[in-house]
Amino acid sequence: MKFFKLNYLLIPLITFLTAFLGGLITGGGMAWYKSIKLPAFTPGGGVIGAVWTGLFILSAISAILVWNSSLRSEQAVRWKWIIAIFIANALLNIFWSWLFFGQHQIGWAIWEAGLLDLSVWLLIILIWPVSGLAAALLLPYGVWAAFATFLTYSVWKLN
Repeated sequence: MKFFKLNYLLIPLITFLTAFLGGLITGGGMAWYKSIKLPAFTPGGGVIGAVWTGLFILSAISAILVWNSSLRSEQAVRWKWIIAIFIANALLNIFWSWLFFGQHQIGWAIWEAGLLDLSVWLLIILIWPVSGLAAALLLPYGVWAAFATFLTYSVWKLN
Protein backbone atom coordinates (compact mmCIF):
# COMPACT_ATOMS: atom_id res chain seq x y z
CA MET A 1 0.00 0.00 0.00
CA LYS A 2 1.34 3.42 -0.95
CA PHE A 3 1.39 6.12 1.65
CA PHE A 4 -0.03 9.58 1.12
CA LYS A 5 2.51 11.77 -0.64
CA LEU A 6 3.09 15.21 0.83
CA ASN A 7 3.15 16.77 -2.63
CA TYR A 8 -0.59 15.99 -2.96
CA LEU A 9 -1.09 18.60 -0.27
CA LEU A 10 1.78 21.02 -0.91
CA ILE A 11 1.33 21.56 -4.65
CA PRO A 12 -2.40 22.40 -4.40
CA LEU A 13 -1.63 24.58 -1.37
CA ILE A 14 1.03 26.54 -3.29
CA THR A 15 -1.35 26.81 -6.24
CA PHE A 16 -4.15 28.06 -4.00
CA LEU A 17 -1.81 30.57 -2.34
CA THR A 18 -0.74 31.88 -5.76
CA ALA A 19 -4.37 32.27 -6.85
CA PHE A 20 -5.35 33.81 -3.53
CA LEU A 21 -2.57 36.42 -3.51
CA GLY A 22 -3.18 37.31 -7.16
CA GLY A 23 -6.91 37.59 -6.47
CA LEU A 24 -6.32 39.75 -3.42
CA ILE A 25 -4.19 42.17 -5.42
CA THR A 26 -6.64 42.12 -8.32
CA GLY A 27 -9.58 42.81 -6.02
CA GLY A 28 -7.79 45.84 -4.61
CA GLY A 29 -7.44 47.33 -8.08
CA MET A 30 -10.95 46.75 -9.39
CA ALA A 31 -12.10 50.35 -8.90
CA TRP A 32 -9.22 51.54 -11.09
CA TYR A 33 -9.83 48.73 -13.62
CA LYS A 34 -13.47 49.74 -14.01
CA SER A 35 -12.36 53.31 -14.76
CA ILE A 36 -10.05 52.49 -17.69
CA LYS A 37 -10.87 51.78 -21.32
CA LEU A 38 -11.03 48.09 -22.21
CA PRO A 39 -11.05 46.45 -25.64
CA ALA A 40 -14.41 45.15 -26.85
CA PHE A 41 -13.10 41.57 -26.71
CA THR A 42 -12.30 41.74 -22.98
CA PRO A 43 -13.96 38.77 -21.25
CA GLY A 44 -16.20 39.50 -18.28
CA GLY A 45 -14.92 39.07 -14.75
CA GLY A 46 -16.85 35.83 -14.27
CA VAL A 47 -15.29 34.31 -17.37
CA ILE A 48 -11.80 35.41 -16.36
CA GLY A 49 -12.25 33.99 -12.86
CA ALA A 50 -13.57 30.67 -14.17
CA VAL A 51 -10.77 30.35 -16.70
CA TRP A 52 -8.08 31.09 -14.12
CA THR A 53 -9.63 28.61 -11.67
CA GLY A 54 -9.52 25.91 -14.33
CA LEU A 55 -5.97 26.80 -15.33
CA PHE A 56 -4.76 26.68 -11.74
CA ILE A 57 -6.34 23.23 -11.29
CA LEU A 58 -4.75 21.93 -14.51
CA SER A 59 -1.38 23.41 -13.49
CA ALA A 60 -1.52 21.76 -10.08
CA ILE A 61 -2.32 18.38 -11.65
CA SER A 62 0.52 18.85 -14.14
CA ALA A 63 2.97 19.71 -11.34
CA ILE A 64 1.89 16.65 -9.34
CA LEU A 65 2.38 14.39 -12.37
CA VAL A 66 5.87 15.79 -12.93
CA TRP A 67 6.76 15.56 -9.25
CA ASN A 68 5.67 11.92 -9.12
CA SER A 69 7.45 10.96 -12.34
CA SER A 70 10.70 9.06 -12.47
CA LEU A 71 12.29 12.20 -13.85
CA ARG A 72 13.47 13.25 -10.40
CA SER A 73 15.91 10.34 -10.21
CA GLU A 74 16.58 9.79 -13.93
CA GLN A 75 17.12 13.38 -15.08
CA ALA A 76 17.69 15.42 -11.96
CA VAL A 77 18.87 18.53 -13.83
CA ARG A 78 15.76 18.67 -16.05
CA TRP A 79 13.55 18.02 -13.02
CA LYS A 80 15.15 20.89 -11.08
CA TRP A 81 14.66 23.26 -14.03
CA ILE A 82 11.00 22.28 -14.31
CA ILE A 83 10.39 22.85 -10.60
CA ALA A 84 12.26 26.18 -10.72
CA ILE A 85 10.16 27.34 -13.69
CA PHE A 86 6.92 26.26 -11.97
CA ILE A 87 7.94 28.41 -8.98
CA ALA A 88 8.98 31.32 -11.22
CA ASN A 89 5.65 31.01 -13.03
CA ALA A 90 3.74 31.32 -9.76
CA LEU A 91 5.75 34.38 -8.78
CA LEU A 92 5.31 35.94 -12.23
CA ASN A 93 1.58 35.34 -11.96
CA ILE A 94 1.38 37.27 -8.70
CA PHE A 95 3.76 39.95 -9.94
CA TRP A 96 1.61 40.63 -13.02
CA SER A 97 -1.38 41.30 -10.77
CA TRP A 98 0.75 43.64 -8.66
CA LEU A 99 2.06 45.54 -11.69
CA PHE A 100 -1.27 45.82 -13.46
CA PHE A 101 -3.88 46.07 -10.70
CA GLY A 102 -1.70 47.23 -7.81
CA GLN A 103 0.62 49.71 -9.50
CA HIS A 104 -1.36 50.48 -12.69
CA GLN A 105 1.85 49.99 -14.68
CA ILE A 106 0.26 48.60 -17.84
CA GLY A 107 3.40 49.00 -19.97
CA TRP A 108 5.55 47.01 -17.55
CA ALA A 109 2.73 44.50 -17.17
CA ILE A 110 2.96 43.76 -20.91
CA TRP A 111 6.62 42.77 -20.59
CA GLU A 112 5.92 40.82 -17.45
CA ALA A 113 2.99 39.02 -19.14
CA GLY A 114 5.39 38.06 -21.93
CA LEU A 115 7.72 36.50 -19.37
CA LEU A 116 4.78 34.68 -17.78
CA ASP A 117 3.76 33.41 -21.21
CA LEU A 118 7.33 32.30 -21.92
CA SER A 119 7.50 30.43 -18.61
CA VAL A 120 4.38 28.42 -19.51
CA TRP A 121 5.71 27.44 -22.94
CA LEU A 122 9.11 26.53 -21.46
CA LEU A 123 7.32 24.25 -19.01
CA ILE A 124 5.38 22.60 -21.83
CA ILE A 125 8.57 22.03 -23.84
CA LEU A 126 10.56 20.68 -20.87
CA ILE A 127 7.74 18.48 -19.58
CA TRP A 128 6.62 17.00 -22.92
CA PRO A 129 9.35 14.28 -23.09
CA VAL A 130 8.60 13.30 -19.48
CA SER A 131 4.81 13.28 -19.55
CA GLY A 132 2.75 14.20 -22.57
CA LEU A 133 -0.30 14.40 -20.31
CA ALA A 134 1.34 16.82 -17.86
CA ALA A 135 2.48 19.01 -20.78
CA ALA A 136 -0.92 18.85 -22.50
CA LEU A 137 -2.61 19.99 -19.29
CA LEU A 138 -0.61 23.23 -19.60
CA LEU A 139 -1.58 23.93 -23.22
CA PRO A 140 -4.76 25.86 -22.27
CA TYR A 141 -2.63 27.94 -19.89
CA GLY A 142 -0.19 28.71 -22.71
CA VAL A 143 -3.01 29.82 -25.00
CA TRP A 144 -4.65 31.90 -22.26
CA ALA A 145 -1.35 33.51 -21.25
CA ALA A 146 -0.73 34.51 -24.88
CA PHE A 147 -4.25 35.97 -25.04
CA ALA A 148 -3.74 37.76 -21.71
CA THR A 149 -0.50 39.27 -22.99
CA PHE A 150 -2.30 40.56 -26.09
CA LEU A 151 -5.16 41.83 -23.93
CA THR A 152 -2.73 43.68 -21.67
CA TYR A 153 -1.11 45.26 -24.73
CA SER A 154 -4.55 46.26 -26.04
CA VAL A 155 -5.47 47.87 -22.72
CA TRP A 156 -2.19 49.79 -22.77
CA LYS A 157 -2.89 51.08 -26.30
CA LEU A 158 -6.34 52.32 -25.24
CA ASN A 159 -5.11 54.07 -22.12
